[in-house]
Amino acid sequence: MVKLGDWIDPQPGGIYVKPGDVWIDPSSPQPRALVTHGHADHARGGHGAVWATPETLAIMGVRYGPQSGTPVAYGEALAFGDVYARFVPAGHVLGSAQIVLEHRGETIIVSGDYKRRPDPTCAPFEPTPCDVFVTEATFGLPVFRHPETGDEIDKLTAALRANPTRCVLVGAYALGKAQRVIAELRARGFDDPIYIHGALQRLCDLYADHGVMLGELRPATEASKAELAGRIVIAPPSALQDRWSRRLPDPITAMASGWMRVRQRAVQRGVELPLILSDHADWDELTSTLLEIAPKEVWVTHGREEALVHWCQMHQIKARALMLHGYEDEDD
Repeated sequence: MVKLGDWIDPQPGGIYVKPGDVWIDPSSPQPRALVTHGHADHARGGHGAVWATPETLAIMGVRYGPQSGTPVAYGEALAFGDVYARFVPAGHVLGSAQIVLEHRGETIIVSGDYKRRPDPTCAPFEPTPCDVFVTEATFGLPVFRHPETGDEIDKLTAALRANPTRCVLVGAYALGKAQRVIAELRARGFDDPIYIHGALQRLCDLYADHGVMLGELRPATEASKAELAGRIVIAPPSALQDRWSRRLPDPITAMASGWMRVRQRAVQRGVELPLILSDHADWDELTSTLLEIAPKEVWVTHGREEALVHWCQMHQIKARALMLHGYEDEDD
C-alpha cells in the first residue's frame, strides 16, 4: 500500500523531494535547494543552485555573497521532474515562503517558519489546503500565548517616556525582528530617530530597498551619550551585555522575543523590560492553522513536537514528529 507523502524523505539535514531530486532547506550544501526564508538555520551558502523568493535571495546575498539563485515570485509555478512547486507567503520575515509541492495527485506543504499576526514588514501567511502539512512547533506548548503586538510596543514607548535621561536598548535578532520592532514603532506613531547597532545596518537597508518604511535610522556609535538619552537603541541580542553597550546612557535593557514569556530566560539575560514579540506562531495560532487547513496528516518539526503531535491525535488528525536536526529559533 502506498503511503501518503512517501515521495518526500525527511532526513536529519533537511527534506529531500525524491522524484524532483531537490532539497528543501538543507543544512549542508546540495546540488539543488528550495529555500523557505533567509534565517541561517534554513538558508545556507554553498548550494549548486537555489530557488527562493527575490527577497530571500537578496538576504542570502548579504549573508553569504552572490548566489546561483533563481528568483521565484509568490504563486509562480516550477517543475522539478513531475513534481510541481510554488511558493506562497509564510508571514515570518521578508520574503518568507511556504513551499507547496504537488505530485501523484497529492499536495504537501513545507511551511518553514510562519506566524499569523499582522506584520508591516512582510506578506501575511496564506492558508492553503493540502494533504500533508509540515509545520514548525517552536512555541508548540499551551503556555505560549503571545500578547497583542501593540501592547508590547506601548510598553516600550512608555518605558522611554518614564525615563527621559536613560535610553532603551532593545535586543532584537538582526533579520526580521529588528526591522519589525522598528516598523511596529512607526505604525504606533513613533517618529523620532531610532539608533541601531552597525550589525543591523545592511539588513535594514535591504528592507528599505524592498519598500519597508523604517523611518530615520542613525548609527548608535556616532552619537554621544547625551544624544542617546531618551532614545531607542536596537542591537543584536549578543550586544546587550557586551562592551558595546557601555557607551549608552544607563540603558533600560529590553529584549524582543517570544521566549520572554519564560521569566527565567529574561532573568538569565539580565533583561529589565521583556517584550513578548515573536515571528513564530504561538500555540493557539498553530492549532487554529491546522484546523483551518485541515490536512490529512501533520508532520511536526523543529520545536516542541510531542505536544503538538498529541493535540493532533486528540483531534483525529494523523501526526508524527520529524526530528530534523540543526534547526534553532535564532533568538526569536
